[in-house]
Amino acid sequence: MTRALLGLGGNLGDPVANMRMALRALDARPDIAVSAVSRLYRTPPWGKTDQPPFVNAVASLDTALAPHALLEAGLAVERGLKRERLERWGPRTIDLDILDMEGVVLADAALTLPHPRMGERAFVLIPLADVAPDFRIDGVPIAARLAELDRAGIEALGDDRDWWKG
Repeated sequence: MTRALLGLGGNLGDPVANMRMALRALDARPDIAVSAVSRLYRTPPWGKTDQPPFVNAVASLDTALAPHALLEAGLAVERGLKRERLERWGPRTIDLDILDMEGVVLADAALTLPHPRMGERAFVLIPLADVAPDFRIDGVPIAARLAELDRAGIEALGDDRDWWKG
């Protein structure tokens, strides 16, 4: 089994319900087990800022899937939750991003690992620190990366890390 780190987010409809359904769908597969989930965070939009705030989280998964197969599993879950890809960084019901798969380095038209922009995004690093506090990006600890980033507007929505089970 390989540990994969998955970013989740959304800002249309009920993002928490959508992330809950996404994690349950992935966890129900025989080749994926959700092992840890961060708290939920309300975050300001990034990239395209004239849209509603997002809710973000990170999950740690144990998986027997290869990177592209995990990507397809995530895309299938997004399609099942009516994700529409209308504009880059635009509003969405659900977004699932593979952040890392135990140090696999990969870059092709479909997938880049580790995720190329995760170190620039506090809305990823803050929940990532909940599930993998010792994780490093290019050898730099998450805490050091976060010290360089603007955390304004990011708010934890409680301390519950089992929110996805309820």
